Amino acid sequence: MEIDSGSTHFTDFRSSDTNLNGGECMNPMVVNAFPVGIVHVINSGNVESEGDLRMEPSVGLEFNSSDEARDFYGLYAMRVGFKIRTGQLYRSRRDGSVSSRRFVCSKEGFQLNSRTGCPAFIRVQRRDSGKWVIDQIQKDHNHELGLEGENNSPVLQQKPAVAPKSLVEVLRRPKVKLLGQIENGGSSPSGIINFKRQKRGGDGRQPLPEPYTGLEFNTANEAYEYYQSYAESVGFQVRIGQLFRSKNDGSITSRRFVCSKEGFQHPSRVGCGAFMRIKKKDSGSWMVDRLNKDHNHDLGEQTVYVNKFSTASKKFIEEETNGMVSMDLGEMNTGKLIKRSRESKIGTDWYPVLLEYFQTRQAEDTGFFYSVEVDNGSCRSVFWADGRSRYSCSQFGDVVILDTSYRKSNYVVPFATFVGVNHHKQPVLLGSALIANESKECFTWLFQTWFKAMSCCRPKSIIADQDMAIQQAITEVFPRAHHRFSSWQIRAKERENLRSMPIEFRYEYEKCIYESQTTVEFNTTWNSLVNKYNLKGNAWLQQMYDKRESWVPLYLRGKFFAGIPIGETVESFFGTQVNGQTPLREFIPRYEQGLEQCREDERKEDFNSFNLQSFSQTKEAIEEQCRRLYTFTIFKIFQDELLQSYSYIGIKTYEEGTICRYLVRRSGNENDKHAVTFSAVNLSVNCSCQMFEFEGVLCRHVLKVFKLLNIRELPSQYILPRWLRNAEYRILCGAESRVSSQELKAFMTWSLRETACKYVECGTTSVEKYKLAYEIMREGGKRLY
Repeated sequence: MEIDSGSTHFTDFRSSDTNLNGGECMNPMVVNAFPVGIVHVINSGNVESEGDLRMEPSVGLEFNSSDEARDFYGLYAMRVGFKIRTGQLYRSRRDGSVSSRRFVCSKEGFQLNSRTGCPAFIRVQRRDSGKWVIDQIQKDHNHELGLEGENNSPVLQQKPAVAPKSLVEVLRRPKVKLLGQIENGGSSPSGIINFKRQKRGGDGRQPLPEPYTGLEFNTANEAYEYYQSYAESVGFQVRIGQLFRSKNDGSITSRRFVCSKEGFQHPSRVGCGAFMRIKKKDSGSWMVDRLNKDHNHDLGEQTVYVNKFSTASKKFIEEETNGMVSMDLGEMNTGKLIKRSRESKIGTDWYPVLLEYFQTRQAEDTGFFYSVEVDNGSCRSVFWADGRSRYSCSQFGDVVILDTSYRKSNYVVPFATFVGVNHHKQPVLLGSALIANESKECFTWLFQTWFKAMSCCRPKSIIADQDMAIQQAITEVFPRAHHRFSSWQIRAKERENLRSMPIEFRYEYEKCIYESQTTVEFNTTWNSLVNKYNLKGNAWLQQMYDKRESWVPLYLRGKFFAGIPIGETVESFFGTQVNGQTPLREFIPRYEQGLEQCREDERKEDFNSFNLQSFSQTKEAIEEQCRRLYTFTIFKIFQDELLQSYSYIGIKTYEEGTICRYLVRRSGNENDKHAVTFSAVNLSVNCSCQMFEFEGVLCRHVLKVFKLLNIRELPSQYILPRWLRNAEYRILCGAESRVSSQELKAFMTWSLRETACKYVECGTTSVEKYKLAYEIMREGGKRLY
C-alpha cells in the first residue's frame, strides 16, 4: 500500500460515514457536468437525462466529497462493465487529514486468484476549497469487460428496484409512505418510521411492510423493534449482531440485526445469511443500508408479535448516546438477555483446537512459540507467535500496539494482537493472544510472555488502552517504555464525561489540546478553561490532566512512534477477518488467511524497493543518498520534506562557538515557523517541530538549514536502520554498536533463521531447485567453517 508523508497504514478502507451532499431539488439521479467541473447530484423524482449519467471521468472533474467521486466512478464502472474497490488513501503529514483517495478496478493487485493486476483507477485530491478533483486517471484495463449496462459495480444492489447501498443520498427514489400514511391515507414530510405509531399485522389490519434499503428510523431501538416484528410475522427470530464504530470518534455508526440461526456457534444454528444492517446518518436518524432476506432454513408459522424488549436490551441498543459498550451480550432472542461474565471469557472448547494448531505449526516452523497461562490446573490466557513475527520484532519492535479492539463491542472471544510498523509503514504482526480477563495480573503475564518470546525486546513506545490494569502492567514489565493511550477510548470517555458541556467549551477544549505549542501555553490554557467553566471538581478532567504526557500531542511529539498519527484510531491488523465474534471453526483459517495476505503485501513492497528506482525531483546529493537507502514509502516522505524546504527561509538568530540557532519560516506565512539548533562538533541538529524524534525522518526545517550550511549528505545518526531497504539486515548498518550483546545475538539468530527458511521454502519447490539450494548452502558452509 502506498502512503503519504507522515501517515500510517492503519487505515480503514471501508466506505466513509460521511453522507453525500445533494444539490438543488430538481430531478434525482441526474449528474450534470457544469462548466466549472463540479458534479451536482440532484435529488427527488425519476431519471430525466441518461446522457448526464454517461459522463466519462476526466482529469479536473470536481466533486463535493470523495464519496461522490466514488459513487460517480461506480456508476461509470457499472455502465462500462467492471467493478470497483476503494484503494489507497493518502494523508497530510501536517494534520493527518485525508488529502487524496484512489478508486480502482476490482481486479487491481494480485492478492486473490481472480485479480489480474489491472491498472485502471481514478485518484481524487482534496483542494483547499474542500472540493475533490480527479488529478490522475487510467482507463485501460488488462482484462475483458462485461456488457455495457451490466450491473457489475459493488456500489449498487443487484435488484434494480432497490436503492443503491451507498447511493441512498445521491440516487434517492421517492420514499415509501409511513405506516401512518398506509393506515390513514395521509401524507407526512418526514419519511421516517416512528415505530410507536405502527399497527402490527393480523385481524384485517394492514400487514407490516417488508424492509428495503433506504428505510429510515428515528432510533436504532425502533429499527430493532421493527425488524423483530417483521421477523415474527414471517416466521423467524432475531439476534443482535455486530456493531461498527467510527474511526474518528469511536461513536457507533452502524448495527446488524441477524436471523437467530446465523453462525455455527450452537447446534441449532445453520449459518443463515439473513440480516438487516442500519447506518446512522448525519441527521441522527438510522437508515437500512444493507439487507438480505434469504434464509437457508424453513421458516415457522406467522405469529403475533409480543413485545418482550427488555430495559437492558434497550440500553444496549441505544448506548450510542455515549459511545461506550455498557455490557457484554451473548444472545438476545424474543427478549431473553444472556449476560456474559467478564471472567474466563474463553470457552473451554477453544483450548484443544488452539493447542492442536500450535503443535502443527511447531512441526513446520522451528521458531514458533506459544504459552498458556494456567491457574489451579485450568487454562486461562493464551499467547502465540510464529518465527516470522519473532524475527519482525527484532527489526520493528521499537513501537508496539496492543490492539484490544474486541472490547469495543459485544464480543465472544477476547482476541488481541501485538502489532508493529515495518520499513514500508505497513502493520506487522508481533504476536497474538486470547485474554482470560482484564486484570493487572492477566496483562502482566501477557507482557512478560511477549517479552520472553521476543528475545527480551524492549519497546520504546507502546500504544494501548488507558485502563489502570494495562497501565500498571506496562509500568511493571516495561518501565522505560512510553505508554500512549488509544484514541478511540479517549474520545469515548470525552463523550461520556463532557456531553453536557456547551459547544463553546468543546471548541476551546480541542484548541487547547491540539494547538498548544509549549507546555506553558497548554497549562495556562487548560487552567483557564477549567476555571471559566467551573470544572475544578471534575475528577475525570483532573485524571486526564495528570496523564497528559500519554495523550496530549504536545507531549507525544518528542517520543518515537514511527510516525503513527496522534489522535487517529489504529486499524485492526486482521480487519474484520478475525475479531471477537469469529466462530471457533472459522478462526484458524481466517487467521492464517489474513496473516498471509499482509505478509504477501510486505513481500511485494520488498521486491519493489530492491528492484525498482524512485524518481528524483532535484539534483541534490542528499536526495540521491536517501533514494538509494530508503524504502519507497520512506523516501516519498523524505522527498516531500526536501521539496517543501524550498518554500522556507532560514535566518541565523544565534551563534556561540560551534552552536548556531536558526529561525526557519515559510515564505509568506509568519505563523509557520520553527527553531533549529545545530552543533558543528558532531553534526547534531534538532528542530522544535520534533518530526525526527516522532517519525525518524528529518523535517523540512532541518533540511533547509543543511542547505544553508552546504551539508550535502545526511549524517549517519539521522538515517534510522529500521527505514532502510535492507532493514532485515539492520545489524550490518551500525546497530551492533548501539545494542546489548544479548539483543545483537537475537538479531543475528532471527536474520540467519529467516534467510535459511527462504532457502528451504524455495528449494523444496522442485528437485532441481533443491539441488541448487543444497549446493549453495554446502559451499557456504565450507567458507563459514
